[in-house]
Amino acid sequence: MKLLNSILIFLLVGLFYACNYLDIVPDNIPTIELAFSDRQSAEKYLFTCYSYVPAAGSPIANPALTGGEEIWFLYPLTTEQFNGHNNFDNVNIARGLQNANSPLANYFDGDIFIAIRDCNTFLENIDQVRDITDYEKKRWVAEVKFLKAYYHYYLLQLYGPIPIIKENLPVSSAPDQVKVFREPFDECVAYISKLLDEAVIDLPEKIQQKSTELGRITKVIALSLKAKLLTLAASPLFNGNSDYAGTVDKQGRTLFSEVYDADKWGKAAIAIKAAIDESERVGNKLYYFNDPVDISDSTRVKMNIRNSVCEPWNEELIWGSVKDPYTIQSLCQGKLKATDKGSQTIRCNYSPTMEIAELFYTEHGVPIDEDKGWDYEGRYGTRKATREDKYYIKEGYETAKLHFNREPRFYASVGFDGGIWYGHGVLDDDDPDIGYLRQKNSTDQWGMRIGFGWFSITGYLAKKVVNYNNIVPESWNAYSVESYPFPIIRLADLYLLYAEALNESGAPLSEIYDWIDIVRARAGLKGVVESWANYSKTPDKVTTREGMRKIIQQERLIELAFEGERFWDLRRWKLLQKYSNKPVRGWNVEGATTSDYYVPTVIFQREFTYKDYLWPISENDLIVNDNLVQNPGW
Repeated sequence: MKLLNSILIFLLVGLFYACNYLDIVPDNIPTIELAFSDRQSAEKYLFTCYSYVPAAGSPIANPALTGGEEIWFLYPLTTEQFNGHNNFDNVNIARGLQNANSPLANYFDGDIFIAIRDCNTFLENIDQVRDITDYEKKRWVAEVKFLKAYYHYYLLQLYGPIPIIKENLPVSSAPDQVKVFREPFDECVAYISKLLDEAVIDLPEKIQQKSTELGRITKVIALSLKAKLLTLAASPLFNGNSDYAGTVDKQGRTLFSEVYDADKWGKAAIAIKAAIDESERVGNKLYYFNDPVDISDSTRVKMNIRNSVCEPWNEELIWGSVKDPYTIQSLCQGKLKATDKGSQTIRCNYSPTMEIAELFYTEHGVPIDEDKGWDYEGRYGTRKATREDKYYIKEGYETAKLHFNREPRFYASVGFDGGIWYGHGVLDDDDPDIGYLRQKNSTDQWGMRIGFGWFSITGYLAKKVVNYNNIVPESWNAYSVESYPFPIIRLADLYLLYAEALNESGAPLSEIYDWIDIVRARAGLKGVVESWANYSKTPDKVTTREGMRKIIQQERLIELAFEGERFWDLRRWKLLQKYSNKPVRGWNVEGATTSDYYVPTVIFQREFTYKDYLWPISENDLIVNDNLVQNPGW
């Protein structure tokens, strides 16, 4: 918290620069000299370099949370829907409104290039500081090298080939010298990887001063980012993608590799394993809910999943973002009792689509359309919950068959009409007053339409990202939120990445199963071989690379749902044509009765083309800097 306060205070004093990426020449030399005149001032500059890290848990700031087809909102958008925020760029991107004239979420003209310049300024001036220990200087330099690598990586995910800003240009630079070129994708990867390798040497293994330094960079974080970087480079979007063949810059250089390189998967596997080994060596492990409350095994497994995200600084978290812990929880919080109905602080409008509800496995750990004993064709019909269902669905409540006999991750992650919502003041899961959702559009329903957009447009809510210790208000302005660092990287992510890299690089299937099964076991599921052999219509799926690829991909989409990974995974897998050309569906939320409500309803028809894999560069930037070339399709 002290670290965060230091960052905020320094930002209030005023950042040194306000410019776009083209303005990479320092413009206030005396101020820079003062900034590095002593240790205290230099530390403030260090925190400034940290301050640009995008807010991973903010639906407003992070395009991966609301810019895809995982979450949907009532349209047209209003500030009331977003707790007073009026930046709807990400949601409009999800609706297909991205453009090159005035790009939405335009990071090419935003703070990220400013952040890189500030990192360069720090690295170029840290030697001026006299009252700093050698250990501190090495650590700070390593942290800033990591941040510089991360900011380049963030742009790389969005734009593909980017300008590499290795150093700030001198004040005397000619206009042509500041007209940078985009570098070939593989050269960008190599440069970022090199920065991370340099940073790892002097980063601490663990944070010792937890009260003041949690959130600062460690070896594990740097190794994990390298793992994700090399996985991105090995994936179909950037590894031999024929859609980008012939894309060259103004110098005639090919920007995207046109030839598939299988060795990239081997390199990714080595990097991921190094990150896992270091993570486990310093004490990271999969999170298991261990609060001393007397609850059923069913609820405890659900809490394994919810709290792997929401338990602050838990042992599974590798790197998290502390920015804006409130907004996403307010948007996702369900209304659990009659007094919640008129709340102005619970928006309950962060709406997973029906496709996400259908994504999760059955209780047997296989897809719903593969389970031999699950009624896939009748899933949109309804039935009443019995006592056997009571830890998942309110006993006696009539809800969709789609909501019955599903895996624990479904009940931990997705809020639905009739679904139990554990916690929030009721910790006894046998208490008849335990919270549950009532979503129909009727006066006796707590989640009915209130205001413009203060309800779920699909009938679902992202329960997983809401801390169970939050107190649902009795009055309009009393929603009490327990903050937590939103995960940027957690250990389950690395385990599943490793399974993917092993599968793509030809490792023995038995080794691949182990890394998936450890994640499934935490979620109360049997291993993939046993589950597919006993319950799937396609038992041979686990015996082929292609079959395992599909299983690993679905495991990632399930395990990391609502954490932003789906947005990047579908892109790097080059699967947006499959997932993003489908209609966005939910229940008929205008319905007041069970028969009216439980009608699958098309909310929006998405259209996707290959150009949408990468962000466009603004037409104005292309005019100002004629050395830049546009991304394919734009």
